[in-house]
Amino acid sequence: MAHELCTVNGRTAMMYVGEVPWHGLGRHLDAPATARETIAAAGLDYDVRLVGLTTMDGIPVTTRKAVVRADTNDVLGVVGNSYVPVQNAQAFGFLDAVAADGGIRYHTAGALRGGERIWLLGKLPGQIRVKGSDDVTDKFILLSNSHDGSSALRVFFTPIRVVCANTLAMADRSGKGEGISIRHQGDLPAKVREAREVLGLARRYYDDLEIRIDFLAGHHPSAAQLGRYFQALYPDPEDGNASRARNVRDTLHGLFEGGKGQEIPAIRHSSWAAFNAVTEFVDHLRSTRGRSEQERGGNRLESAWFGSGNRLKQHAFRLALDMAANN
Repeated sequence: MAHELCTVNGRTAMMYVGEVPWHGLGRHLDAPATARETIAAAGLDYDVRLVGLTTMDGIPVTTRKAVVRADTNDVLGVVGNSYVPVQNAQAFGFLDAVAADGGIRYHTAGALRGGERIWLLGKLPGQIRVKGSDDVTDKFILLSNSHDGSSALRVFFTPIRVVCANTLAMADRSGKGEGISIRHQGDLPAKVREAREVLGLARRYYDDLEIRIDFLAGHHPSAAQLGRYFQALYPDPEDGNASRARNVRDTLHGLFEGGKGQEIPAIRHSSWAAFNAVTEFVDHLRSTRGRSEQERGGNRLESAWFGSGNRLKQHAFRLALDMAANN
């Protein structure tokens, strides 16, 4: 199936520590002490290798190689000759070093599809408390890597709103995303060592984020502003069939009024509440393909962190800031 949690020999590649994560997936474990234990618990204790390709006539293909999962011999992708695999232990070992320095606690880990994409979510110390209220956001670092050549090894920041367990997916000021990307080329160990600066980046990111969240919580859009905000996120399509877009906008208005956590006085009817209506819709209500609840959950997780859901939430955050700034 196209986009579900990886399952090998009946074992789902997903684990979590503590409370059930916002996406409701995986199996519970007591807190692992190291990335190695997390990798084993999440079913990520496999390597990948590069294998030469030939045509059906036996002619060698000199410009491409296959990335093969060593324990199953499944082909995860086809890449160029400059591609350097980053093994799961190597990628997660980076966060072990960061954890030792900054007190990161491992939260979830897993793989999607056949194991092409893996992730580890680590929780940083401290919280963001919006305007001193009960609206609290936890600070996370998300490490993601692919074994099919589709993306670099990435370490970025994923705040999660505790009151409704929404992944917030904030955009940075440049609008290019968060964190550090490490391409699968060249001296990867040196690049991983350099990437330990991520803790310093995380502290600055979350300090700035708290200021921006409080700014949104202090702005209360008019009905016209709110309507334009949701219209910009879900405009009527050019083909004239606007019923779906209208239904989504109606849902967003409903979540703005009565979504999870929206009753907190410090944030009620604010631009922060408008943005959280979007995150709740994307993470929990947006339609997702899949024939089973697990498959739909895997699809929604991938979209919210890496795909169209993530991009929509980043766009929504930028628009919310613009709305508050142009009152």
